[in-house]
Amino acid sequence: MSRAVRPFVPQERNLHVFAAFASSFLRRWSWSVCLLVLLWAWSVAAQARLPEPPEVAARAYLLLDVTTNQVLAARDPDMEVEPASLTKLMTAYLVFDALRSRRITLEQTFTVSERAWRMPGSRMFIEPRMQVPVEDLLKGMIVQSGNDATIALAEGVAGSVERFVELMNQQARALGMTRTRYLNPEGLTAPGHVTTARDLSILASRLIKDFPEFVPYYAIQRYRYPGTPAANDMNRNLLLFRDPTVDGLKTGYTAAAGYCLVATARRQFGGLGEGAAGERRLLSIVLGAASENARAAESQKLLNWGFSAYEAVRLFAPGQPVAEPPVWKGQAATVKLGRSEGVVVSVPAGQAANLRTEVLRTDPLVAPLQKDQPLGTLRITTAAGEPVSEVPLFVLETVREAGFFGRLWGAIRLWLQ
Repeated sequence: MSRAVRPFVPQERNLHVFAAFASSFLRRWSWSVCLLVLLWAWSVAAQARLPEPPEVAARAYLLLDVTTNQVLAARDPDMEVEPASLTKLMTAYLVFDALRSRRITLEQTFTVSERAWRMPGSRMFIEPRMQVPVEDLLKGMIVQSGNDATIALAEGVAGSVERFVELMNQQARALGMTRTRYLNPEGLTAPGHVTTARDLSILASRLIKDFPEFVPYYAIQRYRYPGTPAANDMNRNLLLFRDPTVDGLKTGYTAAAGYCLVATARRQFGGLGEGAAGERRLLSIVLGAASENARAAESQKLLNWGFSAYEAVRLFAPGQPVAEPPVWKGQAATVKLGRSEGVVVSVPAGQAANLRTEVLRTDPLVAPLQKDQPLGTLRITTAAGEPVSEVPLFVLETVREAGFFGRLWGAIRLWLQ
């Protein structure tokens, strides 16, 4: 008689008891485990989620944190549009550069030409053959958006409007404004005279950084040249009258462009320090709004959102080394890498603790290395690996080349590595 033989399973009864216990435990606690997993997943997603920008009633817009050079929000930033009088930002940039290089002075006078006097649109109301100081022409262009003042400045700086327009386009290319083309200095409608919100953010932020001594002109609320109409004295940037933190920059309007505004505000941010070091500047570009009041309201909305939805975090103080990698064949063993202005980044409010940093550089580093020489990049990400910003690093202190024996020893060590 044959009989099936059951294989032997050690401690079989104990295994059945354990399986029954585990099944009961999972049925009882599985909902808690699932809830914990869901809460963890929601927390991670919340950290990675960027703040939702407000609805902006305009054709295109962009919000830039000038302090950190980060775009916080944008819609159609590369759409080509007519710049209208926002063109005068580039005109001002070239005039400021001429003043900085002492090719002209604020006290110097320019003659008002017939061409300048005949300009349509916004005007300073200066007459032909008048001798007007450069400073007054600047105020007329910036505060009153005077097309006549703009042409007088262009002719005075470059000799002719046509030559000045050439300089405008050259400067646009030098700044990296790849989608901008200028056909005049004042911004009246002309086929092919175009820019974008992104290009305007490049121009405006560079104007602020390159010529801080001239930025106060954009905060002037009222100005008129003696003998001109008193009713023509008000700056068209309504935010200058509504928000004390706003200090510029420029309005624009044509029928084709709609109502446009490049606005900038600076506010104290405790996490950055006291005084000027604690100031944070945002820049908003609103293009193609429906009215003068709408462009101001939409710009104010963007600025307020940017200051509240994002916080500025100082990762490294001015001049503080970010890294000190080894140097070969140098008089010093290491080189200090950092930024003279420090490193500040913008992150969604409450997420500063989640930042991670990584220094990217090409090794080996061989002396000599000069102060302010670009050398490496600081990559900043969230804990989840999402990119936040990348900033170039520079040599903080010169590392001179070692003597003959030092170089020889360095070459041997480098070869052996």
